[in-house]
Amino acid sequence: MAENGSDRVPVTYERCAQVRGPFYHGTKSALEVGDELVPGYGSNFQEGRVSNNIYFTALVDTAIWGAELATALAGSGERGHVYVVEPLGPFEDDPNVTDKRFPGNPTQSYRTRHPLRVVGEVDSWEGHDPEVLKGMLDHLTQLREQGLDVIED
Repeated sequence: MAENGSDRVPVTYERCAQVRGPFYHGTKSALEVGDELVPGYGSNFQEGRVSNNIYFTALVDTAIWGAELATALAGSGERGHVYVVEPLGPFEDDPNVTDKRFPGNPTQSYRTRHPLRVVGEVDSWEGHDPEVLKGMLDHLTQLREQGLDVIED
């Protein structure tokens, strides 16, 4: 049992081995099998911010959101990419969603300071309806205007 009395045990760098993939990463970037995603590059979600972590998920739909939002926020009309990735080191729950916005980590979102290796690409994914994507972008704009788009990195 977890410290807060729930059955969920947080995923930490010390306790991540029980989490099994496959894992996915959604992005605007075109990558090849064997490429490694590493921290230290610009964030897809906040202009001018360097990300100290690489974010990934065990759910294709969460990665689809990442791909769609990254391309939309970049002003790109191109389709994003959803990759199957392999963490090359330990990882932890993404604190930006876990127990802050989505208690219990239903998005199965994680982050690592270690590389992720691209092992494949999901080509057959379907994006969200344009109205749904616009709603999410409008919500992100509202959070930004309120100063609530804080990324704990």
